[in-house]
Amino acid sequence: MLTRRTHPTPHAPRPARRTDVVVVGGGTAGLAAAGRLTAAGLGVTVLEATGRIGGRMATVHRDGFRLDRTGQLPLPGTPALPRPLRLCRLSGGVLLRGAGRTHRVGGAAPAGDEADDHAWLHSSLARLRHCPEARLRAWPELTAASALSARGIPPGIAERSLRPLLTALLHDPELDSSSRLGDLALRSFARGGLSLPAGGAGALPELLASRLPAGTVRTGVRATEVSTTAVTTHGHGTFRCRAVVVATGAAEAARLLPGLRVPAFRPVTVLHHAAPGALPSGAALVVEAADRGPVTHSVAASAADPSRAPGGRTLVTSVVLGERAAEPPELLDKAARSQLGAMHQAPADDWELLAVHHDPQALPAAPPPYPAVRRARLLDGLYVCGDHRDVPGPPGDLSSAARAVQALLKDLAGR
Repeated sequence: MLTRRTHPTPHAPRPARRTDVVVVGGGTAGLAAAGRLTAAGLGVTVLEATGRIGGRMATVHRDGFRLDRTGQLPLPGTPALPRPLRLCRLSGGVLLRGAGRTHRVGGAAPAGDEADDHAWLHSSLARLRHCPEARLRAWPELTAASALSARGIPPGIAERSLRPLLTALLHDPELDSSSRLGDLALRSFARGGLSLPAGGAGALPELLASRLPAGTVRTGVRATEVSTTAVTTHGHGTFRCRAVVVATGAAEAARLLPGLRVPAFRPVTVLHHAAPGALPSGAALVVEAADRGPVTHSVAASAADPSRAPGGRTLVTSVVLGERAAEPPELLDKAARSQLGAMHQAPADDWELLAVHHDPQALPAAPPPYPAVRRARLLDGLYVCGDHRDVPGPPGDLSSAARAVQALLKDLAGR
């Protein structure tokens, strides 16, 4: 039996509660696992340490704005996204803004030198759209950065277009991620473009939670010890069960499960601004292609999803990656103003800063060799899921939850 012991709490012991499965973590992975277990007829209790569900996918409501804590865009080609999650398409595609040049990926063909970039990218993405995953995984695995120079891509196109596009899709400014992950992200983009969840990123965990029986999720309950048959909590007693699923972030999972691998992480800071009116950029992901400031990419989120801002105002959500993500919010905001004005082609001096969300462990790094998935079953009765066991981001949360539940149900059936 694998356990993690901590110092006893000063609270008086409480009677043990019993359920079939305890899921530790009320984020996307935990809620997805709980939904599958409930559908299989098991009694489930979800324990969330904070006062809210959703984890990094939570959306904060403020003065009519819906502000995401994450800057990651779900790719519509991802089969794991549950229905009926509604996605608002970024109909303007991707705008690559450089010094004195703009190139649109996924829109009308430009003229001049940029036409060569457009034609090359259009034909390459069209081929990638129909490429089987098995063939992608057969290509030599490099870092995404090395693949740009090793695959015969014209150097100008690689630097002007593909590098900034991959940086935004992978949230990786150095492109140290596996080229396989980059290939899969580009293929998903080629197949479905980019979208925002209607109502904010929190719509995904809220949808998953809405499918659970009342009382399944308990917030403000922090697990201190887990085993195959029980979860001990801080101040809320012990929950007895037939199996435990740890569905937290990697660092918290390793605290509960000593010896579990903890990956390196990619930090992300999200800036939310309110602009006084519509912006020329429209419903497009605007990607910085000239290194003019701290922002990597930005989107007028309410242009695609009007529910994110009150009438007459535009919510601008911008993402800072790498070392600059750790800078103080006031310095980032000051440094980003002129850059955002150039990216969206509208003065940004009078934009209101609504919120800044910094997450030093926003996404697990995925350098080569990229294993794609890691085992979900640790012992009969003890399972782990989350994007640190799969593809970084919500798709990894969802697919790893499915694998953990599959292993759990198989074990229960064999007892």
